[in-house]
Amino acid sequence: QMITRESGGGSVETGGSLTLSCVVTGYTTRSIYAAWFRQVLGKEREALAAIYTGGGTANYIDSVKGRFTISHTKNTLYLQMTNLESNDTGTYYCAADRLSKNGMSWQRAERYNAWGQGIQVTVSS
Repeated sequence: QMITRESGGGSVETGGSLTLSCVVTGYTTRSIYAAWFRQVLGKEREALAAIYTGGGTANYIDSVKGRFTISHTKNTLYLQMTNLESNDTGTYYCAADRLSKNGMSWQRAERYNAWGQGIQVTVSS
């Protein structure tokens, strides 16, 4: 059973930077599909970025392109966040799956079967 666990959240001022980490365990495949999501109170969980650790181009939503970078080393996923805005405040989740699930968008939460408990990021001026 895959397990993900996030760390690195906290409070930062507008324009600041923060890097989130996520350790993924419990899988036997060489590579996995992984993503970062964000949820704001009262709204649906929103996909921000995704990556296939076996190679290829990462995916980002427009609002974080150029500011957020998803990367990985071994079994740890990262989200480097720069030039943070107040709208980036929310609970951030790491999600992963070992299966390709062809045809399902990387932005769909049901595409991933392993989720962390979430970590809070607060951006204030």
